[in-house]
Amino acid sequence: MKTTSVLPEAAAPGPVQLRSVGHGLGRSWRDYRSLLHWHLASLRIWLALLVAVQALSGVGFVLGISLFFKHVPASAAVFVSTGVPVINLLLVGLILGPQLVADQKVRGGYEYLRVLPVSRPVDALAWYTVCLAGGVPAMVVSLGAGVLRYNLDLRISPAVIPAVALTSFTATMFGYALAHAISQPMATRLVTQLLVFLVFGFAPILFPITQMPRWLGTLNWWFPFRHMADVMRAALVPGPHPVLATSYIVLGVWSVACAALAGRALARRR
Repeated sequence: MKTTSVLPEAAAPGPVQLRSVGHGLGRSWRDYRSLLHWHLASLRIWLALLVAVQALSGVGFVLGISLFFKHVPASAAVFVSTGVPVINLLLVGLILGPQLVADQKVRGGYEYLRVLPVSRPVDALAWYTVCLAGGVPAMVVSLGAGVLRYNLDLRISPAVIPAVALTSFTATMFGYALAHAISQPMATRLVTQLLVFLVFGFAPILFPITQMPRWLGTLNWWFPFRHMADVMRAALVPGPHPVLATSYIVLGVWSVACAALAGRALARRR
């Protein structure tokens, strides 16, 4: 999948209209809607293009694997078809946010957004919503391509909702923390590209963890990427999944830790 391009920042849609009075949930809801509208207006057609590129990349990856082998084993087809949707959600959260923040820092709009009278959790929630909007459609298309190509008998359970929500949230908070904790835009882009390389090459998302060296499998237990694939696969593939609770706990811890890191970085820059 191609992730090296940086999405251009569209013309600013105008100042975000945030009310200076009001407290509690009412003001938070108004701020959330205003920020969400600002993000969507800023991205405009780029969000639609992102969805299209992610969907085409996912479909291409699912179909392309079959070109390397005359016969793809059923277990491998399941891992690829349920792993690519995780990659879709992961790349949107991990790449889109840091690259856009890096562009804002270069163009001078970053400081303006940071001084808006809005709480940081509301800001993060609005951005999380944008990442869901960019990742879920591509995820659905990639999963559908895998089911059709390999004739898979998946069972989509209600657990897919928390699996998708937590996977996207963890990836978004990871990217959110990187975007605000690293001050240099070029360094932000390099770190995100390095993470993409590590995820594709050394995270058991598209293949079983049993194919990795023991030390690398143990190391992956501490990172969220393997657990993203585990919760997603458990929601799509029938059968026992004994470590599912652990995966949810690890993802929750990473989400909270990344959100705290981003909040600390933002507080230090104010």
